[in-house]
Amino acid sequence: MARVRNMMASMAFLAMLGLSVALVAGFFGTLHPAFDSFAHFRIHLAVLMALIGLPLLATSFRLQAGVGLLLAVAAFASTLSTLPRLWPVQAAGDAEPGNEMVYRLLQMNLRFNNPTPKKVLSLIGRTNPDVITLDEVSAMWATELGYISSAYPYRILCAYPNGVFGVALLSRRPFAVGTEPYCEPRGAMATATVDFGGIGVDVAAIHLSWPWPKEQYWQIGELTKTLTSLGETAIMAGDCNAVPWSAAVRRVASLGGLTVMPSAGPSWIHRTLPDFLRRYAGLPIDQVFSKGKVTILSSTRLEDTGSDHLPVMVEFSLKRDETKPADEDATATVSLIQPGARG
Repeated sequence: MARVRNMMASMAFLAMLGLSVALVAGFFGTLHPAFDSFAHFRIHLAVLMALIGLPLLATSFRLQAGVGLLLAVAAFASTLSTLPRLWPVQAAGDAEPGNEMVYRLLQMNLRFNNPTPKKVLSLIGRTNPDVITLDEVSAMWATELGYISSAYPYRILCAYPNGVFGVALLSRRPFAVGTEPYCEPRGAMATATVDFGGIGVDVAAIHLSWPWPKEQYWQIGELTKTLTSLGETAIMAGDCNAVPWSAAVRRVASLGGLTVMPSAGPSWIHRTLPDFLRRYAGLPIDQVFSKGKVTILSSTRLEDTGSDHLPVMVEFSLKRDETKPADEDATATVSLIQPGARG
């Protein structure tokens, strides 16, 4: 019996050792994208390592278990600044007198073959966001989004080479006079300068590929020019297929001079798993970035709409200059729809 217990303890120690190697590797994502792939599962690895290490405290491996638990706690703590705030600011649809106006951005990975597109359109109709950033905009979605063109006449749809992973940006507020929306050549980003009551804000939708060994690292390099061309005031949202503490997300933020918003929480899990599990054990890979006059007030995950991602609603305000803003009507009035546009 003692021999069996010793064997089980040895196996648990080896498992904890393997987890520790993966956990530590995730902190060196800047050296090679392969290491960054481990970073996306940092919380999962840390929790699993702690669960294995606790029973080992009662065995001859107690010293190793103690070190492992300290590593797990430190790794988990490194993610806290990017996790949801315990007391998020609850912004109203209209600002109080003397305060700034509050706007809403809805970020959604639609899923290219979503079987319930009407749920998506219904959510948009009920929440009425000012701007919408969309990922996995397939040909099917180009048709479905046409049904809300009267509510969101200012738009740009960018096709991806495979016809599946395109992005789109929809706005019920006009594009700023003298500006043109832009599709990144491969359709991974859509940008437009939106007029928010006289303040021009560069709004961008982004969709990154999967991490190494997929093309995410190289794709970010290809997006350098588009990211660095974002204006002084900008807000960008999208499915980054990367967690907020990863080297990939930090690289995107650095290239654009952006700040990553604290995550709204886990937003993705494999579509065969239940929604409640996604909300607590999924990956927070839908990110929002901002800079300049943009102040993020709150973020909330909304209900399932048939995708393997949860929609994320973000409320933000804009710091105004002392001078009186230009009249909001002095904006472009032409809707631009550019499927597969090329810059």
